[in-house]
Amino acid sequence: MLLIIRERATPEQMRQMLEALGIYIKLAVDIERGIIAGGGELHADCEQVLLAVSSQQAHVWGADWYPFDQTVGYESIINIRPSANDRSMEIQSLELRTQVDQIAQSLLGGVQWQ
Repeated sequence: MLLIIRERATPEQMRQMLEALGIYIKLAVDIERGIIAGGGELHADCEQVLLAVSSQQAHVWGADWYPFDQTVGYESIINIRPSANDRSMEIQSLELRTQVDQIAQSLLGGVQWQ
């Protein structure tokens, strides 16, 4: 299930987002608005949910949330952006990684879903 998370996720929201892949959650993170779309099978699906609620493409980055060890992965096809000097699926900018990590930790970190 794809959800938009604007404030700390509830255990039920975590369970719903984990339904698709079981051990991790695909995310699109709007670093400008500090919100996340998560769940589903593709980062692009999450990205489309954020774009539908007025997020700007330039501020949306793909990531994964690993709830068992509370970490973020920074690899997604939606991150390939030569115009932003990001030519890899992995977010290259340390500043962008830090922003994505801070938003994911604040909205998803520490939420017990089991």
